[in-house]
Amino acid sequence: MNKPMVVIGHRMGKGQRIAKGIEEAGGTAYVIPGMLADMKLGDVMQEKEADLGLSFCGSGGAGAISAANKYGYKYKQYQKTPAAFAQCIKDGCKVIGGPFMDSEELGRAVVKAWKEANE
Repeated sequence: MNKPMVVIGHRMGKGQRIAKGIEEAGGTAYVIPGMLADMKLGDVMQEKEADLGLSFCGSGGAGAISAANKYGYKYKQYQKTPAAFAQCIKDGCKVIGGPFMDSEELGRAVVKAWKEANE
């Protein structure tokens, strides 16, 4: 499988730009709708059988911690750049948290790293 399913939970209801970058890079994105979406990340990842989950909030990843605690996903939080997210994926993380971000560059970097890690 070379097309990752990535779930995006953004506390402010954003994530559409990241999703666009994911789709452009050959992945499948699902943006959890609505405010506080980051806290639903683990449940939606389970429902969608996702390969990765991205959580964005002011604290840098509360949704990532919740998903990891509930489902045992390997995670990192407080990641601030596309390169840092990519490194987390290369390190085997399934859930990554960061501060408020919404860029196509991040979406592309996530898919590229996932493909490299899963070749």
